[in-house]
Amino acid sequence: MSRPNDLVQGTLDLLLLKILALEPLNGWAISQRLKQVSGDVLQVSDGSLYPALHKLEQEGWITAEWKASENNRRAKFYSLTRLGRRQLRKETESWTRLSQAITQVVRLEEA
Repeated sequence: MSRPNDLVQGTLDLLLLKILALEPLNGWAISQRLKQVSGDVLQVSDGSLYPALHKLEQEGWITAEWKASENNRRAKFYSLTRLGRRQLRKETESWTRLSQAITQVVRLEEA
């Protein structure tokens, strides 16, 4: 899985919510964190990241605030809302059920 097109529908939302549950980050830092935590397997382009963040913001799951970044540039920092934490729990439970079901199928013994 290297491009969002390869991700199961909705997985990017889950990943972004999880990353932002740890701490508020700007877009560039979010993409770097995702890449780092996944061992360079998951990478998201700006063309997928920012529309996804905008959607999460519209849903009320994250908020955004302009602040100075580490290199003193203005950047939008995103953080999880209470509603976002609730959504993260729902999506995590759903992902767990789905991934367990897929694992069961993949582990079927061949005839």
